[in-house]
Amino acid sequence: MATSYPGNMDSIKAAAGQAAHDMLTFYTGNQTGGIPGNLPDPYYWWECGAMFGALLDYYYYTGDAQYNDLVTQGMLFQTGPNNDYMTPNQTKTTGNDDQGFWGMSAMSAAEQKFPDPPSDKPQWLALAQAVFNTQALRWDTQFCNGGLRWQVFTFNTGYDYKNTISNGVFFNLGARLAKYTGNQTYADWAIKAWDWTAAVGLMSQDYHFFDGCHTTLNCTDVNKQQWTYNAGVYLLGAANMYNYTNGSDLWRERVNNILNQTSIFYSPTVPNVMLEIACEPYNTCDTDNYSFKAYLSRWMAASTKMAPWIYDTVMEKIRASAAAAALQCSGGTSGTFCGMKWTEGAKWDGTTGVGQQMSALEVMQSVLISKVAGPVTNSSGGTSKGDPSAGSGGTFDPRLPQDAIQQRDRVGAGFLTTLVIVSGLGSAWWMIA
Repeated sequence: MATSYPGNMDSIKAAAGQAAHDMLTFYTGNQTGGIPGNLPDPYYWWECGAMFGALLDYYYYTGDAQYNDLVTQGMLFQTGPNNDYMTPNQTKTTGNDDQGFWGMSAMSAAEQKFPDPPSDKPQWLALAQAVFNTQALRWDTQFCNGGLRWQVFTFNTGYDYKNTISNGVFFNLGARLAKYTGNQTYADWAIKAWDWTAAVGLMSQDYHFFDGCHTTLNCTDVNKQQWTYNAGVYLLGAANMYNYTNGSDLWRERVNNILNQTSIFYSPTVPNVMLEIACEPYNTCDTDNYSFKAYLSRWMAASTKMAPWIYDTVMEKIRASAAAAALQCSGGTSGTFCGMKWTEGAKWDGTTGVGQQMSALEVMQSVLISKVAGPVTNSSGGTSKGDPSAGSGGTFDPRLPQDAIQQRDRVGAGFLTTLVIVSGLGSAWWMIA
């Protein structure tokens, strides 16, 4: 890929287009015999929802609609019988975080005015609301005074773990739904999720976000491993809360503090170039981890629309990382496939995959954030139809206390990532004591 990146808009769009094209060479859902909205092994179901989020952003930033039908087909195919992204064929690989990534993609579609589905199909806003409502039903006060579990079915490994990303996705969706709809109930839930994250220690007093903790120990064993996407998901949620509250000093402070602490995810030797500090320096990243930088890039850029004063700080990092990522897109038989190690420059790291492509795509197209309009709302041009009772059988009021344990049979279980694996990394500097 051209070393002059990032250059003018045409060259940025061309680079993003190549990354998107190469990313979809791994997708089989649009092929004969393939399942729309599903990636082949070794990818878990959630990552296809995340990938569609990247393609939604691709259309948002570039105006190139060539993948829109593919995205719509996949996102509608996977909604499940209750239109809440709880698909029976993914029961063993669906957790709160998995479902939440599909919900956040639906939320992005509503915010970005992605073409609405046919009127007889589920609508983007209603899908995001359905995901949020099903997760509100699972809020578990039996252990650790609240929070969402990583997984829901008792028979799956990880049911006893409350992880930061699941709760962060819930916070993120709540904040964005509050902003989009103006409904204070979503904001109340977002505040509740934020407060719980801080109280239980998954967020430190200086705004480092850790991995999770176990219900069996009443969440006293916080795993202090740090991933890019945990910081990112809370950053965008906090930025939306700042905007929703018409410039609250409290939420402004929180946005600033989260952004400041993302410095842990940038190379000390290659200025402003992002790296996945928990695994990248040690060559221990797995299939899921390869994609995490995509989400921090995505949410940092999106946060500038809700909290405009952070634009210069964010873009200094986005531009440097985008240029480095473009250089790393020099592998494979075509010489355009992207590796993960952006700090290596044009020396391709030898890896390929959906995660590597998505990360490069998101950071490169995020350079264009100032060229596009901000997210719409119900009162500022939004067209997506909502359903406040979606995902709850039409009777659920999220303001009422719920017994999350009784809801286990309504949902699937989480995928098995390595989010809790820290063996071999010892007392690395990024694990804050």
